Amino acid sequence: MNESTALLINNGQNYNATEESSNHFHCHDEPSRDDNGRSVQAARVLWISLGTCLFFMICEVVGGFWAKSLAIVTDAAHLLTDFASMLISLFSIYIASKPPSQRMSFGFYRAEVLGAFFSVFLIWIVTAVLVVLAILRMVNQDYEINSTVMAVTATIGVAVNLIMGVMLYFGGHSHSHGGGSDTLYHTHHTERNGEENGTRSRIRHLMKDRNSLGTQLIVTLLGNHSSDERNINVRAAFIHVIGDLIQSIGVLIAALIIFFNKDWAIVDPICTLIFSVIVLCTTMYVLRDATVVLLEGRPSTIDFSNVFTSLEQIKGVRKVHDLRIWALTMDKLAISVHLEVAQPEIAQSVLRETRAMLKQVYGVHESTVQIEVYVAEKDCDRCDIPK
Repeated sequence: MNESTALLINNGQNYNATEESSNHFHCHDEPSRDDNGRSVQAARVLWISLGTCLFFMICEVVGGFWAKSLAIVTDAAHLLTDFASMLISLFSIYIASKPPSQRMSFGFYRAEVLGAFFSVFLIWIVTAVLVVLAILRMVNQDYEINSTVMAVTATIGVAVNLIMGVMLYFGGHSHSHGGGSDTLYHTHHTERNGEENGTRSRIRHLMKDRNSLGTQLIVTLLGNHSSDERNINVRAAFIHVIGDLIQSIGVLIAALIIFFNKDWAIVDPICTLIFSVIVLCTTMYVLRDATVVLLEGRPSTIDFSNVFTSLEQIKGVRKVHDLRIWALTMDKLAISVHLEVAQPEIAQSVLRETRAMLKQVYGVHESTVQIEVYVAEKDCDRCDIPK
């Protein structure tokens, strides 16, 4: 079945680019084994961490009440938050895998971001409650603590959090090799090798001229070995575990201090206050990235000027305007742009080369490229590069 791409030409007429009977070039990524593999891997790691978290949370609740240590109970409550956030993350991964619908035309990718967002707010609420309890304990001077049980429980906590951290950090990575396809565009039949090689050659030349644009431009078309990617929910869980690890170390230090000097029992609620602040700070990074996605912002992993310059250097492009870059989710970029060309007959080749470059060089998941006829006199403030 033939497939054509409609191109809007800004002279009052609509043109259809040359129909490609053998090439069906898509403006978005096809679902790849890499994408599915990352989701399955993230879910598997989260399930294992979930079971480990639940087991040790029960141990800490028992140990905390036995030792009468608010710091251990704080850590147990923190683990409860992690447990809930991992459940949210697993649900987010499931719903994000659903295909787009007429109502949700971009799909459900941002369910992952919402899951990370809610898990961060959940940990903030629990931390606030624990801060209040710590202050009340200091005011009432209620310090009957079994430092031995506290130390043993904290030691186990350090070990368990180290194990979970290693699982989430190394298990949450997935090495990508070019977004599921080594070709410049998706094909259903025999490719036209001459045209493909020409496109590859032009993009290679384009990349050679952009060595000063940043390290992300050293990616090659023939093997896009992108940096390791981590599912945002695994990342959120990992940061939570880091907070737990820091808190468990603090509890262990406090237990040793109390063990050798009972008069220093006040360090138990003090640890709760100090490490609650640290936990809040560690979650700010996930919250910041999630906010950028929800506000349709440009992620820090891609530079606006680099993309703009790359588009300007495509053969046949006279002017670039209305460039928009945003994130569908943390690892899926979307771009829309208007390109002006002098000859309408080269529109299809410019379109193909542009999308190939955006996908292979910048890892763009979905692109919308509008081709227009170049008009020298046209001047519009809205078309200027945003500051």
